[in-house]
Amino acid sequence: MRIIRGKYKTRYYRMPKGFPSRPTTDFAKEGLFNVLEHQYIYDEMEILDLCAGTGSIAMEFLSREIGKVVAVDLNYFCIRHLKSVAKKFNCENDIHIIKSDVLKYLDKSEKQFDLIFADPPYSYEHHDKIVQKVFEQNRLKEDGILIVEHGRDTDLSQELHFKVKKSYGNVHFSFFEIKV
Repeated sequence: MRIIRGKYKTRYYRMPKGFPSRPTTDFAKEGLFNVLEHQYIYDEMEILDLCAGTGSIAMEFLSREIGKVVAVDLNYFCIRHLKSVAKKFNCENDIHIIKSDVLKYLDKSEKQFDLIFADPPYSYEHHDKIVQKVFEQNRLKEDGILIVEHGRDTDLSQELHFKVKKSYGNVHFSFFEIKV
């Protein structure tokens, strides 16, 4: 995995053999962060990375020194990997790593975030439930944004607070926000 910009720019970390998660492509990640930097990002954000997997998105946020990250994943190997990457980059104080089902986390947590990024497996059948839980449980701060990464077969455009879908090859990002 390669960090694209920021203080960890050009640094790499390897994925263990047989890793259970798919990383966001560099092409899609670069497109996503271009949109975020031009429209949404400011300093000291509180960021939630759901289905954090490889840690690619969380590490990109940390590299750009945008704020602190809470990374949630259910898979033990992903959690162990995230902790080792945070240690390698010496950023353990800027990331809080939680092993949990994302829907249960959204139900139980009382924390609000400036930005929530969710990247469940493309075959996950509950992309819409993530969107619904974020808004039902009031997990976004005022003017916060939710981004869900998904494949081409998932359509979230009918979900409440949908704003736009951006596509980068086979990677699609649906953006949601409440404008006050």
